[in-house]
Amino acid sequence: MSKVEEFEELRPLLFSIAYRILGGVGEAEDAVQETWLRFDRTTTRPTSTKAFLSTAVTRISIDLLRSARVRREEYPGPWFPEPLLNDPHQDPARAAELADSVSMAALLLLERLSPLERAVFVLREVFGFGFDEVAEVVGRTEAACRQLVTRARRHMEAGRPRFDADRQERQGLAARFFDALTDGDVGGLQELLAADVALVGDGGGKAPQWTRPVVGAEKVARLLGTAFPRMAEVGVSHEPHEVNGQPGAIFRDRDGRVLHTMVLEVLDGRIQAIRAVLNPDKLGHLGPVGDAWAVDREVKRAHRRPG
Repeated sequence: MSKVEEFEELRPLLFSIAYRILGGVGEAEDAVQETWLRFDRTTTRPTSTKAFLSTAVTRISIDLLRSARVRREEYPGPWFPEPLLNDPHQDPARAAELADSVSMAALLLLERLSPLERAVFVLREVFGFGFDEVAEVVGRTEAACRQLVTRARRHMEAGRPRFDADRQERQGLAARFFDALTDGDVGGLQELLAADVALVGDGGGKAPQWTRPVVGAEKVARLLGTAFPRMAEVGVSHEPHEVNGQPGAIFRDRDGRVLHTMVLEVLDGRIQAIRAVLNPDKLGHLGPVGDAWAVDREVKRAHRRPG
């Protein structure tokens, strides 16, 4: 097998590791590309290509995350990971861990960890690397890695939400939600929302949005039930799609360009949180990006009160 073939076989794993460490699709792709360049420059074949590439992509991702932390601290408003529609790495033996770890909620919890804790947790708890392998990757002793994982696991479990496991039930609830959203059915929306539901947007100062989280079923239902039918009048449509392993949708303008994504977090038969990624810088990997400001102006013109 050639170098290229070996690398391409492992590319899905490398991307999935990098995305979970970095929380960004573009950054993860950069880490994978740099990993290839390092592999291509090697003059001797490593004993284990998987070990070599996993080590390279993890160390590159840790370095990128350290520099990204500064930018995220200065980010206007809430920061969300870039939406991921499909995780390229599949492992039936670890399907639950992989699905849970890519959710927006889990990725936001990972943000609380140090870059090293995050990397060790991802390798061990998500991808099932042995402690000896993790130690080799991050250049620490096995004992140190065990301590890092224990500390990271404690942080994660303290805040980790428990989503409904029944995918069909979640998808059914999501379908009813988006039908009610399209119809402007405020009452129908409110029935699907938890009493303390939170609607949060990540615009990064680059898209029109509510300036702070909207909390409470009545407030969220009224806002969504009013805003989205008006957007539909100017050609905005939505395409149901899983986003980060949870039910959601991609919203597009009349020309099919991406405006934002929305993901629903479901527990106990109710929607507990709604997260929207509106920052255009985070949407380019989904296709051509629309002008949300222009759509907002068109909606306001259409509903401007006379006089």
